[in-house]
Amino acid sequence: MKKKINLRLVVIAILAILTTMIGITVVYYGLFKKQIRHDLSVSAKLLKDTKYFESVNIDTDDIDLSTDINELRVTWVAADGTVLYDNDAGAENLGNHGDRPEIKEAFETGIGETVRQSDTMKKNTFYYATLLDNGTVLRVATDAESMWAVSTTTVPLILIIILVIIAICIALSHMLTKQLISPIEEMAENIEDVSTGTPYKELKPFVDTIRKQHADILSAAKARQDFTANVSHELKTPLTAISGYAELLENGMVGKEQEKHFYQEIRKNSDRLLALISDIIRLSELDRSEKQPKYESIDLYDVAEECMDNLSVSAERRKVNIKLTGEHCNIHGNSDMIRELIENLAQNAIRYNNPGGHVTIMVLNRERPTLLVKDDGIGIPVSEQDRVFERFYRVDKSRSKATGGTGLGLAIVKHIVELHDAQISLDSAVGVGTTMKVEF
Repeated sequence: MKKKINLRLVVIAILAILTTMIGITVVYYGLFKKQIRHDLSVSAKLLKDTKYFESVNIDTDDIDLSTDINELRVTWVAADGTVLYDNDAGAENLGNHGDRPEIKEAFETGIGETVRQSDTMKKNTFYYATLLDNGTVLRVATDAESMWAVSTTTVPLILIIILVIIAICIALSHMLTKQLISPIEEMAENIEDVSTGTPYKELKPFVDTIRKQHADILSAAKARQDFTANVSHELKTPLTAISGYAELLENGMVGKEQEKHFYQEIRKNSDRLLALISDIIRLSELDRSEKQPKYESIDLYDVAEECMDNLSVSAERRKVNIKLTGEHCNIHGNSDMIRELIENLAQNAIRYNNPGGHVTIMVLNRERPTLLVKDDGIGIPVSEQDRVFERFYRVDKSRSKATGGTGLGLAIVKHIVELHDAQISLDSAVGVGTTMKVEF
C-alpha cells in the first residue's frame, strides 16, 4: 500500500508539472505574440508619423534604416506591389509584394498583419503593414522564436524541476503514508479494544464491521471450545458408568439379584449416549448448513397434530395430558425441521412437568403464523431464562438426566428458528409453567 501511494504521488506530481508547464508556455507565448504585434504597430506608426515615406519621388538611396532600427525589417511597397525600399535586401532583388496577405489587407482595410513560419520551424516572422496617405504601404517585420523552439529550450529546466519534485514527493510521500497508515496499523493491533477510536470517519463502518466479525469469531471460538469441553464431559459420564458396570459384571462381583439392575443401567446409559451423539450430529449438521434445506408451503397445524400423536405415548407414561388447539395456517419452511422443532418443545414441556400436568400446543393464524407450546410444569427462574438456549444447559439437571434429556434440544430449536427467519420467546414462572412462542 505504501509503495502504491508513493508511486501515485510521484506520477501525479509529474503530470501536474507537465500540465502546468504546457499551460504556462501556451499562455505566455500568446502574450508574447500579442506584445510583438503591439510593438510592430507602434514602430509602424512612428515611421508613418515621420512622413519619411510620404513622397514617392524620394531617393531610396538616401534611406538607410539598417543600423538605426535593430532587428526590425522595414519594407516600402508601391500601390502596384513593387518594392520601393527594403532595409534588409535590395529592392531590385525582391519580387512584387502585391500578393502578400498583409500587403493586400493593408491596401483593402488600411492595416494588415500576419505571421509566417520558417521552414526550420524554429522561427516565426511577424508582419505588420499600414497604408500611407500617398497610397503606398509601409510594412515592418521582426523574427521571434516559435513556440516549439521556446518549449525545447525549456526542456532541460523542466527535467531538472521534475527530478527535484520527484525527490521532494518521495520524501513527502514517505512521511505522509507513515502518518496515514500508522493510525490504521495501531488500530489493527488493538482491534479488540473498542475504546480505541477510528482514525478516519470514512473507515468507521468498515472498522465496526471488522470488530463485529472479530467479536463473533472470538465468541464462536469460545462457544466451540466450551462445546467441546461439555461434549467431553457429557460423553464421559455415561461411558464411565457403562465401563464401571461392565467391569463389575466381568469380574463376577455382582450377585444374581443385582445383575438385572446393572444390565438396565448399562442399557440406560447406552441410550443416553446414543441420544447425545444423535443430538451432537444434528447440531453439527445445522451449524454447517452448507446445503440449503428444501423449503415448501406446509400446514403448521397438520405438522403439530402429527407431533402430538407421536408424543402421546411419552405423555401418557409421565401422566401428562397433551392436546392441540388452533387453526390451519401455512408457512414456508422445511417440514422435517418444523416437526423436530415442535417435538423438542413439546418433549421439554412433558419432561419438565408434574404428574397430572397439562401441555397445550396451539397454532394461531395471526398477522404472523404463531406456534405456542404451553405447560403448567416446574417453570424456569427469571435468572435462568436467558441461558435456556445454550448447549448442554439444564434448568433441573437431575430431572433432565433422569428423563433422558441431553441439554441440546432447545439449542437445536434455536438453530431451526434462525434458519426459518422466525423469532422465539418464552414466558415462564417457577411453579406456574412455561409458554414457548415461535412467530414465523
